[in-house]
Amino acid sequence: MTAKHILIIIADGEHARFVRPAANHSLHTVESFDSISAHQRTSDIGNDAPGASCHTGSTAHHALNPHHDPHRMAMESFGKFVSEQINEWSRSYDRLLIVAPPHSSAEIIRYLDPASRTKVIDIVHKDLVKTPDNALKDHLNYIT
Repeated sequence: MTAKHILIIIADGEHARFVRPAANHSLHTVESFDSISAHQRTSDIGNDAPGASCHTGSTAHHALNPHHDPHRMAMESFGKFVSEQINEWSRSYDRLLIVAPPHSSAEIIRYLDPASRTKVIDIVHKDLVKTPDNALKDHLNYIT
């Protein structure tokens, strides 16, 4: 299989899609992913109520702050999943362009393997997950 030119990864903490240019240079989504926790409430993901502790010999209870934000943990997990997909797909592409807000792009880059990381030509800190394919070119400057 010959390597294709460029794969554009458009992501945020809950959605991702892989886009590539067609022969006429228009952009087309070839794969998309959604986090299973994308539209869930914190209480649906995990217990959002702080625990309580009490001291021996006392009737007072003290609330404990949760150590982890379930939404943040779900976003990190999704970023790792997207990175794993990029690692698989990057074998067929010469260059990768990542388009994501800073917190999402950081999670994605964190889990990229070295071979994929060397193919990243740019990271664009924009949230374009809801931008339709036909409007993406207006937001991106890339070489085809």
